[in-house]
Amino acid sequence: MMDWTDRHCRYFHRLLSTHALLYTEMLTTGALIHGDVPRHLDFNREEHPVALQLGGSDPTELAHSARLGQQWGYDEINLNCGCPSERVQRGSFGACLMAEPALVADCVKAMVDAVSVPVTVKHRIGIDKTESYGFVRDFVGAVSEAGCNVFLVHARNAWLKGLSPKENREVPPLRYEVAHRLKHEFPHLSFAVNGGFTTSAQVEEQLQELDGVMIGRAAYHNPWWLASWDSLYFGEPETGKTRESVEALMTEYMAREASAHATPWSSIARHMLGLRNGLPGARRWRQVWSDHRLRDQDPRDVMALAHEAVALPA
Repeated sequence: MMDWTDRHCRYFHRLLSTHALLYTEMLTTGALIHGDVPRHLDFNREEHPVALQLGGSDPTELAHSARLGQQWGYDEINLNCGCPSERVQRGSFGACLMAEPALVADCVKAMVDAVSVPVTVKHRIGIDKTESYGFVRDFVGAVSEAGCNVFLVHARNAWLKGLSPKENREVPPLRYEVAHRLKHEFPHLSFAVNGGFTTSAQVEEQLQELDGVMIGRAAYHNPWWLASWDSLYFGEPETGKTRESVEALMTEYMAREASAHATPWSSIARHMLGLRNGLPGARRWRQVWSDHRLRDQDPRDVMALAHEAVALPA
């Protein structure tokens, strides 16, 4: 979700669900050690609970980055052992780390010793075309002994050669039963499953077996789905929020960000373009919010134009 789940996206998603745990895009230890820490780690207090996802393979650097995350107020530190991109592989982290469970255990131990917030791991069920359950079982076993109690399982292998990151989300088959087997073998650990979920019925089926479900791109492309989660999964009463009320709150947020940080409204609005998916006039609404010729206008005026476009006859 790099370049997707920035703080503006997470603010938007928090308006839709009060309780869902949000994750940052993956941040590398190098970016935090050598880059602009406030730019990378600043977030809105409304985002809580929010987890910082890190990419790296050096225990000392990960411990330092985890401490920064805790100092900035993140509720969880997550280590990414699932990203298959070649750029990430060149940095010797992401999915290729699954081949080195002892190193991952050292990384987790260093982070656990450095912070008091939970340290979790996101991983695949295997790498390349080997579909051995023993591989992922031994990985989870070694990493859990280092102090990780929560595993986010993308239920596909990561093919490290020959597939793009997009193809790695589609070509390797989904095997949810592997995540179920891990839960049965390690009942004292928490497991959430990720990959391929687009409906509440699918999520509810997985919650019969596992402790949680992680939704990625489906939540981004169909964000209104999140509006049902608090009542479905957290026992909250219906709030009566509407797409229009959420859009109005985002428009006020855009105005505040423009005033405080000179943030163009377009860099925020891009995250909510799926809000009206499936509704009449959705394409015209998206066109207005994507029109960079309007970039100098007040976002509240842009919203009014978007609503006028929706009201036009088909």
